[in-house]
Amino acid sequence: MPKKKRLSAGRAPLMLFLCQMISALEVPLDPKLLEDLVQPPTITQQSPKDYIIDPRENIVIQCEAKGKPPPSFSWTRNGTHFDIDKDPLVTMKPGSGTLTINIMSEGKAETYEGVYQCTARNERGAAISNNIVIRPSRSPLWTKEKLEPITLRNGQSLVLPCRPPVGLPPPIIFWMDNSFQRLPQSERVSQGLNGDLYFSNVLPEDTREDYICYARFNHTQTIQQKQPISVKVISVDELNDTIAANLSDTEFYGAKSYRQRPPTFLTPDGNTSRKEELRGNVLSLECIAEGLPTPIIYWIKEDGTLPINRTFYRNFKKTLQIVQVTEADSGNYQCIAKNSLGAIHHTISVTVKAAPYWIIAPQNLVLSPEEDGTLICRANGNPKPRISWLSNGVPIEIAPDDPSRKIDGDTIIFSKVQERSSAVYQCNASNEYGYLLANAFVNVLAEPPRILTSANTLYQVIANRPALLDCAFFGSPLPTIEWFKGSKGSALREDIYVLHENGTLEIPVAQKDSTGTYTCVARNKLGMAKNDVHLEIKDPTRIIKQPEYAVVQRGSTVSFECKVKHDHTLIPTVTWLKDHGELPNDGRFTVDKDHLVVANVNDDDGGTYTCVANTTLDNVSASAVLSVVAPTPTPAPIYDVPNPPFDLELTDQLDRSVQLSWTPGDDNNSPITRIHHEYEDAMHEPGLWHHQTEVPGTQTTAQLKLSPYVNYSFRVMAENNLGRSLPSEASEQYLTKAAEPDKNPTAVEGLGSEPDNLVITWKPLNGFESNGPGLQYKVSWRQKDGDDEWTSVVVANVSKYIVSGTPTFVPYLIKVQALNDAGFAPEPAVVTGHSGEDLPMVAPGNVHVSVVNSTLAEVHWDPVPLKSIRGHLQGYRIYYWKAQSSLTRNRRHIEKKILTFQGSKTHGMLPGLEPFSHYTLNVRVVNGKGEGPASPDKVFNTPEGVPSAPSSLKIVNPTLDSLTLEWEPPSHPNGILTEYTLKYQPINSTHELGPLVDLKIPANKTRWTLKNLNFSTRYKFYFYAQTAAGSGSQITEEAITTVDEAGILPPDVGAGKVAVYPRISKLTTAAAETSANISWEYEGPELVNFYVEYGVAGSKEEWRREIVNGSRSFFGLKGLMPGTAYKVRVGAEGDSGFVSSEDVFETGPAMASRQVDIATQGWFIGLMCAVALLILILLIVCFIRRNKGGKYPVKEKEDAHADPEIQPMKEDDGTFGEYSDAEDHKPLKKGSRTPSDRTVKKEDSDDSLVDYGEGVNGQFNEDGSFIGQYSGKKEKEPAEGNESSEAPSPVNAMNSFV
Repeated sequence: MPKKKRLSAGRAPLMLFLCQMISALEVPLDPKLLEDLVQPPTITQQSPKDYIIDPRENIVIQCEAKGKPPPSFSWTRNGTHFDIDKDPLVTMKPGSGTLTINIMSEGKAETYEGVYQCTARNERGAAISNNIVIRPSRSPLWTKEKLEPITLRNGQSLVLPCRPPVGLPPPIIFWMDNSFQRLPQSERVSQGLNGDLYFSNVLPEDTREDYICYARFNHTQTIQQKQPISVKVISVDELNDTIAANLSDTEFYGAKSYRQRPPTFLTPDGNTSRKEELRGNVLSLECIAEGLPTPIIYWIKEDGTLPINRTFYRNFKKTLQIVQVTEADSGNYQCIAKNSLGAIHHTISVTVKAAPYWIIAPQNLVLSPEEDGTLICRANGNPKPRISWLSNGVPIEIAPDDPSRKIDGDTIIFSKVQERSSAVYQCNASNEYGYLLANAFVNVLAEPPRILTSANTLYQVIANRPALLDCAFFGSPLPTIEWFKGSKGSALREDIYVLHENGTLEIPVAQKDSTGTYTCVARNKLGMAKNDVHLEIKDPTRIIKQPEYAVVQRGSTVSFECKVKHDHTLIPTVTWLKDHGELPNDGRFTVDKDHLVVANVNDDDGGTYTCVANTTLDNVSASAVLSVVAPTPTPAPIYDVPNPPFDLELTDQLDRSVQLSWTPGDDNNSPITRIHHEYEDAMHEPGLWHHQTEVPGTQTTAQLKLSPYVNYSFRVMAENNLGRSLPSEASEQYLTKAAEPDKNPTAVEGLGSEPDNLVITWKPLNGFESNGPGLQYKVSWRQKDGDDEWTSVVVANVSKYIVSGTPTFVPYLIKVQALNDAGFAPEPAVVTGHSGEDLPMVAPGNVHVSVVNSTLAEVHWDPVPLKSIRGHLQGYRIYYWKAQSSLTRNRRHIEKKILTFQGSKTHGMLPGLEPFSHYTLNVRVVNGKGEGPASPDKVFNTPEGVPSAPSSLKIVNPTLDSLTLEWEPPSHPNGILTEYTLKYQPINSTHELGPLVDLKIPANKTRWTLKNLNFSTRYKFYFYAQTAAGSGSQITEEAITTVDEAGILPPDVGAGKVAVYPRISKLTTAAAETSANISWEYEGPELVNFYVEYGVAGSKEEWRREIVNGSRSFFGLKGLMPGTAYKVRVGAEGDSGFVSSEDVFETGPAMASRQVDIATQGWFIGLMCAVALLILILLIVCFIRRNKGGKYPVKEKEDAHADPEIQPMKEDDGTFGEYSDAEDHKPLKKGSRTPSDRTVKKEDSDDSLVDYGEGVNGQFNEDGSFIGQYSGKKEKEPAEGNESSEAPSPVNAMNSFV
């Protein structure tokens, strides 16, 4: 608050004085005053200290100053006088110090580089500008360099250097491709503060040939471009053996492993670094890490917290920024890079230095002669700045001596100044990071008093409130202020006044007798000035009749009164509020001079009503509450929905509107709130009523909008808070005139059903929308990309039209317009459709396979050009199948699996592969019509996996100290077996397990005898196979060595028989996707009830038990999860409580879509059986007739024919038939040739008679010989081991069919 001084009371006239201020005089910012006062120069505008110019434009160096008289200007350049008159290119702006150097006509900007300083001088002193360093901006070209393509493995880290040319100012760096599209950045890929592009790890999609670094120089508005960098990311698996043998690791960028790895920092280097920043700048700290998975960056400040409002994270948290940094932000900052494999940290030691900054900047001094004053120049910085003084631009040490001043470090003390002491002083605070320069003048003035407040100002104040009368003044020396009241100079009396230091007179409580004229008088030794102001005291505004609290019944009228008394010279305005807001916009509220009237009060009208009276000087208010209650009860009213309206009448009948009026029915004691109107279209939809409109319940007429060509009837329903009334009687009918349609059909589409047509469909208008008779549709079409004219046809009573003879899958523009007998609808919207699709013409190219692991492979392919797809791209479909082994070659149908990838994907994963297998695949593109041709087959092999459990394990020949184990190899070895592992341990009578023995058995063994065992001891065996990929699932079994003589039961117990130990063995499982069949063998007493227990392998959940019905030795489990490993065991209920060893099985994976195997279809099997039976009968007849008839021509052919074992081979690969695979190249097994007696054993041939159907044709000559006599027989596919085929004699055929 402004300082106050109390005036003392007394009988003598009261003189009010303002004590002279010891501090410097302030010059009021009054324009008229400043025009007359002499003032030293002051710099008002100047160019920045570091001034970077555009060398293509003229150089403008600003220097503006004010002073009285106006100052003159001069310049120095590089510390010496700059004579602008001698340089024709340099001009100075009139009345200003601003220089313009015209280098656009001639001259170079480099010629005018240097340090410039401006001096503004008048008779009172000289002010100087900062040192302005002029430097032209530079945007040099990139250095020519040859950039080698970068090839690196998937998952490696990468840094693409930018190294832009050094420009002035430094350029802004960004990375784009050759299409000027910014390269996407993420936590994995980002640009560093130095402009380099960092990859934490690379992916195949990072492959591109146009990584381009751009440098934008803002001053010259130019962009420089670095040579494009080519990056290719490859997978090691993509390299074949030849390339891998010829490439060393050093030829890969970094030669780092593809495997996952913990983070390491790409920048900064080492574990610690240092960073120095200036106070007030933005502190930017950066940490970029590489690793796989991509690391995440975190920031902390050691021994402190990050400032909340000044801390920002940039570049996916790789950059920490603190704005307006201060010395308190110094300290150690730690960045932490973390991924799932580990974490690493780097510590940055930050030191905040400071260029000089003001604590107290020197201020201008206006002193009167003989006064004292001080100039203070106080600055801080890190390091501490040095303070130096100048006077009128000259170091104070060599400036003219002034006896009134004394220099004390950062302070100049002035004592008893004179007019010649006026000068401009410069304070320079500097350290190694910069400097501050401030001009402050000392202006010694001798000025008589001046009063700046306007003469005869009128002040109006409400009685009993404070009154403030202004008297702004100036003078040197500082004037004293006196206040008088009255034209006759009557003095202010009594202790009721307060004088402020700025000359204002305050009357704390103004009364009526305070009205009058007040005179302010200012005096110093050079003169006196006075000014009159006028004060009027007004009566306060009062509400003499306030609104009162009211309780009224619903539906009645209430009135609030508000009578106002005010000063007769003021004009009041009265405003009413409800609940502190405006009154509702409702005709029930009426406001006159003194009253507010509310008619037909309802429950919503309850609340607080406020009367507010305003004048230009004050305002007052008063409030009252209105409570609305129900009317006084009368005999119990009946509340119900309204009765239906009646007396419906149509008037003002026009083409598109009609007025409907009605008489309301009784409201049944609940006011009608809404009226609903419905209409019936007797012409198009008789008996169906539609909503038309609704109006407030107080209305009895409504203007209804109509449509053309409709036979209208109307009905009305009333609604209150209890619901709607029944409909009124229907009005008379009104038929509107026909008109052209207002709208066109919707849902217009164009799709082809055949490759050469276009089917145009639409949603037709209904009868109500037709607007008239004769509704038809004008269907128009033309090719979108052609110049053809529209082709049109008019149809009726349909919603589609087929255009024939169109090109395949061409975009068409289509529109459908409605018309009737009255005319056309508005111009319809044009939609785009396509003619029919056809099968794609081209197969995907560049198909290649990357094997991820033994059960998963990744397939990549190049997309098919859109023109070759000839339809809407649905996706790509991969067909893949496992090459048949020798064991399954007799199955004619290859089981192919299909995976479809939606959209434009160019890669996909093949799950559920079998390890150590030979696969073939191809890729086809799919559109709405179907599949395109297949790509060339690609062959790949899956690596070894862990084997399944051995197929069986049984213990035979138990003796006192030995057991013999026999087993069958795993049904799915998934590779080459390397060995078997057998672990066993004894089990005592309390089912406790003894020490475990580990034994390795060669892979070629299927039998092993364990010796030196304990007699009469139960052993538990764990048995599994191994491949190079690891150990497979185990199979367990239990067995007991035989007892010694002491173990034979006594006659009274065993009755001469040896005891039989119950035993469950040979536990086998056959699993499907969601089920498994369990079987076992049991040895022991009869009448045993079994149960099956199972659970997820490796889990800790309790066993789930299923009871086996009866004493069966098999059971089916259902409801299993696909692709899940389960453990299972079988036990017997009762006192014995024994269980089998555990087995582990895995349900099949959720299979990809398969082609239907025709060989498994019932109708096909039945047909084949019928054909086989017919051929068998024919062969028997042939055999009988042959024995009777002797030698036939066919026999002669056989005798003369060459060795039938020699079969023709394919020229390309030497294999037999189309189903050969890697197993077909095995050497012939011993004894695989056909016996010399020309018979075929069952195990030597798996071929069926179907193989010979085409050659034999199932026909015989009259003598029983075969027609064609083998002339048309096809090459027969070999059996396992390249076994040769037999000639198709009837005996061979019969044996083959068995």
